[in-house]
Amino acid sequence: MKTLNLIEYGLTNHINQTAAEFPNEQLARVTEQHRDLYQVIAETGILQAQVSGKFQHTTVMTTDFPAVGDWVMITPTAENGQAIIHRILPRTSALMRGAAGSDGAGQIIAANLGTVFICMSLNADFNVRRVERYLTIAWESGALPVIVLTKADLCEDLPQKLAELSEVAIGVEVVTCSAKQSEGYEQLRKYTNNSQTVAFVGSSGVGKSTLINGLMGQDVFVTKEIRGDDDKGRHTTTFRQLLKLPTGGIVIDTPGMRELRIQTGDLAKTFEDIEQLATQCKFKDCQHQTEPGCAVQQAITAGELSAERFESYQKLQREMAYSNLNSRELENEKIKRMFGSKNEMKQMLKHLKK
Repeated sequence: MKTLNLIEYGLTNHINQTAAEFPNEQLARVTEQHRDLYQVIAETGILQAQVSGKFQHTTVMTTDFPAVGDWVMITPTAENGQAIIHRILPRTSALMRGAAGSDGAGQIIAANLGTVFICMSLNADFNVRRVERYLTIAWESGALPVIVLTKADLCEDLPQKLAELSEVAIGVEVVTCSAKQSEGYEQLRKYTNNSQTVAFVGSSGVGKSTLINGLMGQDVFVTKEIRGDDDKGRHTTTFRQLLKLPTGGIVIDTPGMRELRIQTGDLAKTFEDIEQLATQCKFKDCQHQTEPGCAVQQAITAGELSAERFESYQKLQREMAYSNLNSRELENEKIKRMFGSKNEMKQMLKHLKK
């Protein structure tokens, strides 16, 4: 039987050494995820896998279950092409979003990445506030974010859009792409050298699949022309999957996200300009509202910082602070923010009644 070379799928010496601690199990990498079913690739080939009963029983957090990009230890079962996952090896990076609901659960989008390509089209999808959200989780992940602007051939005001993006893309490379004109691919390929893993994230229909087809050199994903009513492509990825590029890198495609909830993120890196201004405020506990000597408000007044960016910063701060609260705690925090306390809220309602 021909064995696969896992180095081509991102295997490093460190991962190999860690895997050697479990001599009775085989090393594999998760390449697809379908709820509680996984596809993994091992030296012996592609296998369909599930976590063991012990793993299922002892794992509490959803983020501790396997995700695409994870290196796992498995044992093949008696059934051909089947395997059991016993453990996940430590992740070098993990891109995570907040899951729907109020239980504070998170969801791993992809693991063990070198780079995150944040994709946004240069037509109706263009939104700098959304970029701030993606940058916040990307910086937290431990991977390097790169902003990828797609469908440049449809954009008539590129300099203006790049100017808008410059305020939020602090320390981040921006790559402009056009699949129709084959532009931008060389800049993307430099991030996939030496079996590096990259993930494409962004809203549905921004052109992630088209870009991946270009990098693969073949139509792995079937795509159609964009719709005239909303400027979006028609192919939609429905599950996360890992693919080996012919140039040596590894790419992870992810489903488009209508809403990106943030459970945890690096606001200090995403909003480095605001964090720096905050250090110049007169008071250390400045809330950047009406306090005298507030450097943030002074920058807004002077036109050096947009009010929209500061509002986005505050909104993401609140979202992260509320992410692990239950419904009762969340309600109490909202009352505290709006009225100061429950007692003050009652006093105001009593006053309004009178």
